Amino acid sequence: MDAPALRLEPWTDADLGLLRLINTPEMRRHVGGPESEERMLVRHRRYLDFVPAGIGCMYRVVLETDGPETGRVGSGGAGPDGVGSGGVGSGGVDVGSVGYAERAWQGGTVYEMGWNVLAPYRGRGIAATAARAAVEAAARTARHRHLHAFPSVDHPASNAVCRKAGFTLVGETDFEFPPGRWMRSNDWRVDLSALRGA
Repeated sequence: MDAPALRLEPWTDADLGLLRLINTPEMRRHVGGPESEERMLVRHRRYLDFVPAGIGCMYRVVLETDGPETGRVGSGGAGPDGVGSGGVGSGGVDVGSVGYAERAWQGGTVYEMGWNVLAPYRGRGIAATAARAAVEAAARTARHRHLHAFPSVDHPASNAVCRKAGFTLVGETDFEFPPGRWMRSNDWRVDLSALRGA
């Protein structure tokens, strides 16, 4: 199967609508269930702060299309860097999110990555393609050597994304996400320095 044509666009305030679509029992069943409106707004503000704070980057995943399947979740408009919004006429539809941010891990600081693909668009290779693109973006600007993902051992689809996106399985671990909820996860890792040719 060919990789889907997609692009990553920096997260903006207009992406709150997309976050609401992601914040459902079905979408969040492997990560503790949906968040309250208050917690979801805190998450949205945190995503907006990733780049200004220098701790990572969150993206909206836009599936490129020339057909009727176009539309912006939320209010549209260009991002702060002039990148298009994925709205009607831009040849794309918002299908999910992907991003990474710093976290403390085993006595050091690493990047942690996560992704979401809306249910109607699953099974097309979108998550793996988006994750690969985000890994490449992280490698270009990374302050840390390693980027990790921690999918539940009971979530075969997310573990398959890690494999397809070039992560290496380190092993199983107990992982806290969201805060206060522990789960058994696989620890997948990418060496960003190797991607930079270091």
